[in-house]
Parts: sequence; C-alpha cells; structure tokens
Amino acid sequence: MKKAFLMIVAILLTVTSSFAQIENPVAWNKSLKDLGENQYEISLEADIDSGYYIYGMDDYKNGPTGTSFKFTIDGSAKLIGEVVSSSKPKVAFDDIFKMDIGKYSGIIVFTQKVELESNSPAQIKVLVEWMSCTAEACTPPTDEEFTFSFNGGIKKAAPAVVESSSPTGEVRSGNENARSIWSIAIEAVLWGFAALLTPCVFPMIPMTVSFFMKGSDNKAKGRAMASFYGISIIALYTIPIAAIIFITYFVGGDAVTADIFNWLATHWVPNVIFFLVFMVFAASFLGAFEIVMPSWLVNKSDEKADKGGFLGVFFMALTLVLVSFSCTGPIVGSILVQSTQGAIWQPIVTMLIFSSAFALPFTLFAFFPSLLKNLPKSGGWLNSVKVVLGFIELALGLKFLSVADQTYHWGLLDREVYLALWIAIFTLLGFYLLGKLKFSHDSETPYVKVKNLIFAIITFSFVIYLIPGMFGAPLRALSGYLPPVHTIDFDLTKSVAVSSANVDTSIPKPKYSDKLHLPAGLNFGFFDYKEGMDYAKKVGKPVFLDFTGHGCVNCREIEANVISDPRVLKILNDEYVIISLYVDDKLELPESEWVVSAQNKTLKTIGRINAAFQVEKFKVNAQPYYVLLDNNEEMMNTPFAYEKDVEKYIGFLKEGVDKFKASQK
Repeated sequence: MKKAFLMIVAILLTVTSSFAQIENPVAWNKSLKDLGENQYEISLEADIDSGYYIYGMDDYKNGPTGTSFKFTIDGSAKLIGEVVSSSKPKVAFDDIFKMDIGKYSGIIVFTQKVELESNSPAQIKVLVEWMSCTAEACTPPTDEEFTFSFNGGIKKAAPAVVESSSPTGEVRSGNENARSIWSIAIEAVLWGFAALLTPCVFPMIPMTVSFFMKGSDNKAKGRAMASFYGISIIALYTIPIAAIIFITYFVGGDAVTADIFNWLATHWVPNVIFFLVFMVFAASFLGAFEIVMPSWLVNKSDEKADKGGFLGVFFMALTLVLVSFSCTGPIVGSILVQSTQGAIWQPIVTMLIFSSAFALPFTLFAFFPSLLKNLPKSGGWLNSVKVVLGFIELALGLKFLSVADQTYHWGLLDREVYLALWIAIFTLLGFYLLGKLKFSHDSETPYVKVKNLIFAIITFSFVIYLIPGMFGAPLRALSGYLPPVHTIDFDLTKSVAVSSANVDTSIPKPKYSDKLHLPAGLNFGFFDYKEGMDYAKKVGKPVFLDFTGHGCVNCREIEANVISDPRVLKILNDEYVIISLYVDDKLELPESEWVVSAQNKTLKTIGRINAAFQVEKFKVNAQPYYVLLDNNEEMMNTPFAYEKDVEKYIGFLKEGVDKFKASQK
C-alpha cells in the first residue's frame, strides 16, 4: 500500500515538473468563415492570460513591438481591406516610451477578408508577431505562422476552429484551454484544498473521524486502510472522468456529457438522498441507533477480514465523492467541457491533481483516529464528541434539502425557516454542552467543565449572530450555506435606498421574474438572454451576464461579499443591463420555448437551456461566471469567475464601461 501511495506521489511530481516549462501567456486559435461569392474571413483569436497584455497594431518607432500580421499569398487570391480587431486597444500614455500606446487584454479576435480570383488552388500564410507584458516584465517578441489552404475556390477544412497553438509553440487540434497547464495544475491544487471548506464537503470530516475511530488495533493495518482511503478517493474521481473523456472522444459519447454532474449537483433525487443520509448519520451520532453492517456481510467479512475491511473503506470513500459533487461538480464539469473541445490528457491530469489535493486532508483525518486508540478509554468524552457531531450533521445536512427546494421552487426552506432550524439546533447544542440536555447513554457530570463552557459560549454567540438574519441581515460569513436573502418574508433591510437609475417601468415584467431573483441590491434585470440583449440594444447599455445557480455556493458568497458592496451595486445598477442565467433551474418551459442543443438534444427547462448556452458560447460551465458584453454580444474583457477582491471587481466593471463608451464614439 505504501508503494502504491509513493507511486502516485511520484507521478504527480513528474507530471507537474514537466509542465513547468510552459511560459508563453498567449495562445492563438485560427478559424475560417465562408462569406459567399468566393470571399472568406480569416480569423486569428488571441487568448491572453490574466494580468498580461499585448501591444496594438501600430508601428511604435523607438517603442515596443506592436502586434503585426504579414501575409504571403500563393495562388490567385487577394486581401480585402486591412486586419480588424474585435475590440479597440486601450490607449494610454506610457511614461517609459513617452508615447501613447495601445494594449489588448483578454480574448481578442483579429480578422482579415480575402477573395479568391479563380477556381485554382490557393494558400495564404499569416505570420503573427507580438510581444506580451505584465506591469512588471515582458516576454521577448514572439512570432508564429498559420496556413489557410483553398482548393479550387473551396476551403479544405471548415470547422469553426481549425487548430490552435499551445504556449510552447506546438500546434494542437481543437480549442483547448489556452491557459498555462502549470497555472491550471496550481489552481487544481488550490481548489482541492478549498473544497474542504465547502458546506457539501465539510460535514464529511466528522463522518470520516467517526468511521476510523472504529479501526483496527493493528497500527500498520490502520495506516494501510487510511492510505487506501485516500487512494480510493483519487481513483473514484479520476478513473470515471477518464472513462467518460475517452468514451466521449473516441466513441462520440453524446449520451455521456457534463449534464450528469449538473444533475447530480442540483436534481432533487440525489440532494434528498444526501439530506436523508446526513439525517441518518445525525440520528446515529445522537444515540438513536448504531449503524452496523448487515449480518450476512459481517459473516462474509469474518471469512476474509482484510477484504471486508478495505471494502468498507472503499464505500466510505465512495460516499464522500458522491456527496462532495454538489460543490465540486462545477469544477469537474469544467474539466469535462475541456475534453469536448479536444483536450484529452490535460483534464485527466488536472482531475488527478485536484483529487490528490482534495484527498490529502481526509487521508490525514483517517490517520488521526487510529492514534486515538492510545488515549485513555475511561469517561464519556468520546460519546460527547459524537453527540456534538450529530448536531452539526443536522445543521449542515439541511443544505442539500435547500438546494432541491431552490431549484424546484418548493418553498419549503425559505431563509427564515432555515435560520429558525439552525437557531434551534445550535441552541440545543449549547444546552447540551452546559449539561442541561442529556441523552440516555451520556455519563453523569456533577459540574460544567471549563472547555465545555468555552464551547457553549462560542455556540450561543453563534446563535445570537444568526438571529438578525431572521429579519434580513446578510450574514455574509454564512452566505454560501444559507438560502438567498430574497426568500425571506420579513426583510427590514428593504427600506435601504438604492439607485433606481436602471429601473424601466415602461416595459413588461421580465420573463421568469416571478420565480427567479437577482442578487440582493440589484434593482432590475432579466432572466432570459434574448430579452435582456434586446433591451440592452434599446437603451444603449452594455450587458452584465451572470451565470449562476440555486445550488451554487460560490455564487452566494460573491453576491454577499462583492456584488452587495455599494460601489459595485452603483456601477451595475447605473451602467449595465443585468442578465442572470440560472443553469440549474428545473422550471419546464412551454414547448414553443424548447431549444435543440448542438448535440441535437431537446432542452426543456430553464437550467438546461442556460447551461447549454454557456458551454456552446463561452466553452465553460462553471459558476459563478460573469461576462461583460457589448450590444453586438462580443466580450469586452476577460470574464471573471470566483473573485472576492472588491477592488479588482470594480476595475473589471469599469474597464467594461470604458470599452463600451469608446466603441460608441
């Protein structure tokens, strides 16, 4: 078992070290569009890493290397006009070069129209030269050549994206994620550790501790089982994903898509099952009954003790992986989307790294209970720990029922009901810690221990913190765990004045606004993409496109801690048209509004339509995901995802406003 664990570590080190050489922050994708009458449009898309920029297409004498395109034509073809960029560069005076210099950032598309003058074959080569920089440093000037071939006036290949260049300069097929694989690997590690703190995963910590408390007296075997637990978690994440990717890539696999993970994270069936599982565990921890293996399985385990022990560990790992999908599903779904765009090994390795980081803390937690065997067994402290964990399971298990309630609009767990349950649960926990509440198997204690008093004070302080939430207080520290503020009936904060500049009372009520809601503080917006874009063109404003979900924990955190900031709200309310697209809503639309996806599937619900739209247009399916669009539905800068820095978010919004105003001149 130790050899297997060391082998996995060695693989990770080998893979990540091989990625470290990738440095170029710009990747290029080429495409070719038939305009009819022997005219075509050559497109070269520059995908620039966050924090970097490339210079404009001017010839900066005695200055930096501008972005340039040199065409070599073999055959009877000619260029029509000049190269055009999808957005204008941001021009500012440069103190170093003492001149005005334009800079591109995010995703920029450069297009050139060409015309074939005869039916003879032709070939056009484009040499692109650019220089990429950050505020601190620049890479050397770089160039790359792309070839477009025509055969008798007909282009040889017609996919939207013919090929793309990796940051190392090699050409790869498909529209792969252009970011450095090294940065993706680091991000996967960080997300793996961060997932531990999500409300879907955190409750599994006490379950893991409780499970391994009953481990073998044999220390070597206990450590082997703990190692196997970690390896099982990694395998359960990576192997199914690898299988799905290979099926999708080699077989076509239209029936196996990222929809599986959206279903697992948001459908009422798995969420209600997860809720019931946590309630059963909570009841067991509180002493209602003991969770034991069926007698037939115990008898079988007696025959093959080792196999039975490891089998139980495997199913514990399986439970963890299934439950955690409610929060890790969007990450896994994003990796699957990469695979549908041509990437094969990258998403598999990314998932391996993510799951290894995710499994490491649980492996350590599995090791820790085996050490408890060396502690004194007298006293009822172990039972007290179980009871406390039982109360925590009761509280955190409500999250799964809340997700189902939000996505299906049942109206069972509005915010005040949810908070009332939490207040009751943690109040009872406080009384238990003080010895005022006892269960049948608790030991008699003549006095309150100091540590119990300290924990009781913390618990009651938490209850006091929750109470204002019953009347509309945002409770930002718990935003990811609670239902959204708009579900509360008695909200004293609604009297707070906000800007009304974005409210237009002359138009009908936006579609779905009786079921769906904007983040707190946003005055007016849409929940249908076309309706929102039509309104934006009418009023001449850019669009703030918000991909969100009822079950999206990170969405609630951004809304509570970033979007609710008065400065952010003012920009959004005054300068943008808001379009919030819920990707997990289960409201089925009338047949006239059904949509057929690119995979030829009929999409009937709001959530499936919006999720498919996000994947097809932006090649991602993670939430939150914020995109700034102009009136032509073109991105104005690099989209934001999970960004909790308010100042950066304000800069992101102001950049969009500035670019939109510049494009209107």
